[in-house]
Amino acid sequence: QVQLVESGGGLVQPGGSLNLSCVASGTIFSIDAMGWYRQAPGKQREFVAGFRGDITNYADSVKGRFTFSRDNGKNTVYLQMSSLNTEDTAVYYCNADIRRSWKFITSSNYWGQGTQVTVSL
Repeated sequence: QVQLVESGGGLVQPGGSLNLSCVASGTIFSIDAMGWYRQAPGKQREFVAGFRGDITNYADSVKGRFTFSRDNGKNTVYLQMSSLNTEDTAVYYCNADIRRSWKFITSSNYWGQGTQVTVSL
């Protein structure tokens, strides 16, 4: 089994910063992609930032404010969020494409349980 566990969410004032972490654990042979999505109330889940292979991408709405990083040795990804505004309020989910064995040609997709980020006065 594979589990993704997020941490670091909370309440922050507009203009503030918050850091999220996501750890992948379990039977992992390789992580092909890993990143962050978010879902605000009444809206569809959207991509925020993440990597696939050697490429890191960001949603236009967070470029220059959010920084994505990873620690391959710890199967962990991070999201440093700064200059937060009320539109960043959402549940942030970790997502990954993981191969559990060298026998598997393709990866399986996994989601974390989500962590709430609220930007408010």
